[in-house]
Amino acid sequence: MAMELSAASLSEDQFTCSICLDVFNNPVSTSCGHSFCQACISSYWDTKVGAKSYECPLCKEPFRRRPELHINRTLKEITEQFKQIVSSGGQGVDDRNSHPRHRHPSLSLPQRAGELPGTVFAEMMNRFQQLQTPGTPSTHPSSPDDPLPQSPAPFSDEHQDPPPRRHTVSVPSDSFQNIPKCPLHLRALELFCRTDNICICSSCVETAEHRGHSVTPAQREWHSRKSQLGVADVELKGLISERERKVEEIHNSLREIQAAVETQTQGTVRVFSKLISSLERCQAEVLEVLERSRWAAEHRAKVLLTELQEEVSELRKRREAVRQLALTEDYVLFLRSFPAPSSPPPAKDWSSVSVVSDLTSGAFLRTVYQTMERVQEEIQQLPKVLQQSPEHAVPKTNPKTRKVQEYATNVLLDASTAHPRLIISADGRRVQCGERHQSLPDYPERFDRVVCVLGRQGLSSGRHYWEVEVGGKTDWDLGVASHSVNRKGKITVSPAHGYWFLSLRDRTDYAFRTEPSTNLTVNPRPTRVGVFVDCDKGVVSFFNVEARLLIFTFTDVFPDTIHAFFSPCTNKSGRNEAPLIICPVAMPE
Repeated sequence: MAMELSAASLSEDQFTCSICLDVFNNPVSTSCGHSFCQACISSYWDTKVGAKSYECPLCKEPFRRRPELHINRTLKEITEQFKQIVSSGGQGVDDRNSHPRHRHPSLSLPQRAGELPGTVFAEMMNRFQQLQTPGTPSTHPSSPDDPLPQSPAPFSDEHQDPPPRRHTVSVPSDSFQNIPKCPLHLRALELFCRTDNICICSSCVETAEHRGHSVTPAQREWHSRKSQLGVADVELKGLISERERKVEEIHNSLREIQAAVETQTQGTVRVFSKLISSLERCQAEVLEVLERSRWAAEHRAKVLLTELQEEVSELRKRREAVRQLALTEDYVLFLRSFPAPSSPPPAKDWSSVSVVSDLTSGAFLRTVYQTMERVQEEIQQLPKVLQQSPEHAVPKTNPKTRKVQEYATNVLLDASTAHPRLIISADGRRVQCGERHQSLPDYPERFDRVVCVLGRQGLSSGRHYWEVEVGGKTDWDLGVASHSVNRKGKITVSPAHGYWFLSLRDRTDYAFRTEPSTNLTVNPRPTRVGVFVDCDKGVVSFFNVEARLLIFTFTDVFPDTIHAFFSPCTNKSGRNEAPLIICPVAMPE
């Protein structure tokens, strides 16, 4: 095999780690076929902590998990042989090495830059063949646990110190013509000292200033670092392209949003214009109805008044005739005329006649108010539907807080439903969680797993409102629950399972218990919570009573009778021992 290969077929580049640009030290190989020093690739991947995947520094092949790399023992053996041959400079292989030109690797001039001298390569191949001869250890261990074969001792000359450099080649002499000269030795700066990061000449290597340093041909270092710049350029180009695509994506999204906002703004304006026109038309029709009602009432009143005035005029005439008859002194005339003026004329019974209208009762106006209130409620829900996230909501005072208080209901706790750890006050308005279970009858309606209690009153129709003092508790649940909910064992809390309630956890985490929970941003923090229920519409709302703010509203269908729901939660070793207190509702002024 050595005879078939050219002496220039191997070079130090083939044994160089692309990360540290030095000869391999404990080489390892990735699944993509590239090799690196074990410490170099480990350090490189250590900088990628937190990344979603790891990748090869050269080909960028991704690995979903960080590979567990083992030393490539064959490559390590070959690299060690390469180091030994380079250190010895090929001595003992050819008598020509006694020439000064062959005593130092930096002075050897192979046919091409970056290639091994022929004598060095021949010696290297000779040693590789010796490793494969019978009776010598194989370079391929049978298993990872087998010991590595011992490397043969390097050839050395006891009368000559080994060179301190690790490089093996230098640039050809014809390439020195345009290279700057060393200011001290006036020789071409064809070498590069990695230790000091400067270009030096071959004479500088022998000085004490650079003895023992890592030195390599300058052109090789130049090509290696240019290749690194190429890799960096590709990486930067990829990063730039990725971010440019993201910039374009954001611009496109912004343009789409702007176009959508413009379209929906125009549509909203048209809809509201139609609504306004419809309201104006409806207002005109209502006013016309009111006007027709007034005209009909006036017409009827006018007819009745005319008829009454005629009767009054006739009665006055008769009365005058009666008075005149009463004053006459001629009894013959009196007796002759008496029956006529004294008998009452035929008269209409006006006792049941009246001019009335439903407008005077205010019912029509109340109907208008109620209709407009429903319309306003629906319209006021539009900004909430369009609102993107609760964090951007601006708290506004809710004028309905005063209105819902008008539906105050006297809610009391039902002790027969309370979990055994809950302590209910005698008046049924206070509940807190104790340390131990109480000895209580196991009623079918009692919760035995969740520390909660229901209200006594069943709510099946109408509107109801109550307020609960939560104070500084860290955890609580408030709302309503269906009468038919499961009360034994582990239960699932959600509207689909008959629970509609607001929760606080860890003092700051508010949520409405849907599946999954609807997280809420509540600011300011309430110390008294109002609960409003419209059984007919399936609405449950929660209010911050002090701030007069609506916290959250949920609309559903209540399948059967519902009850007020309370849970003070566990006392958290005394941190959450404060009770929930049902408070009297202050009626609006």
